[in-house]
Amino acid sequence: MEVFYSPEIKNGVCVLPEEESAHCVRVLRHREGDEIFVIDGLGTLYTCRLTDASPKAAVAQVLREEPDWGAHPYFLEMAVCPTKNIDRYEWFAEKATELGLDVIAPVIGDHSERKVFKSDRLRRILLAASKQSLKGAVPVVQEPVSVRQYIADAPADALKLICCCFEGEVPRTSINDVLDGDLQKIIILIGPEGDFSREEAALAVSRGFIPVHLGPSRLRTETAALTAVEAVYLKCI
Repeated sequence: MEVFYSPEIKNGVCVLPEEESAHCVRVLRHREGDEIFVIDGLGTLYTCRLTDASPKAAVAQVLREEPDWGAHPYFLEMAVCPTKNIDRYEWFAEKATELGLDVIAPVIGDHSERKVFKSDRLRRILLAASKQSLKGAVPVVQEPVSVRQYIADAPADALKLICCCFEGEVPRTSINDVLDGDLQKIIILIGPEGDFSREEAALAVSRGFIPVHLGPSRLRTETAALTAVEAVYLKCI
């Protein structure tokens, strides 16, 4: 099933962006009259009939709509410090999208080696991952903020978890135990290669974040983040 993306769907008409149009018409050789599948990035899958096979702005008529296509029964926001090797962060984001999440929030911690993060490339990766994994919604990528600012702004109505090391200093619960029950809105905070500072961890706990662990292994930032996403996914399937 080949899936395209368009942010321009209204009044029963879908217009594909230039890159999507070129792939549809020049690469896959779709022509007028062909049925194609298009997501709007907000959760809906559209079955359409191609009416103008322009490689720069293909146009299609909407035949059917399927809301919440490929959706998951929870809201998951991952606040993860970007890794020094940005490829590792992009790998996490791609695989997490395949499993199911709603927001990726890059956060910069006291011990972060990477202090600058560009969001546009990651948004393109998440779009491709959403189409590949048959999901109608593309995760939102927030602009980076400091860990302290993120903690201060985190909503009170979510289950807020912080994955940190600090063995013996901060009592931690297995993430599997904390995730028991009816899950709706979840925020998980993952630190950089050097972990959170003690001040950041203390601030998070004071603002309602629950310290959790992901098992006995010491995990890289991107592995820990993906493991947390998978823990939520497996609890809810």
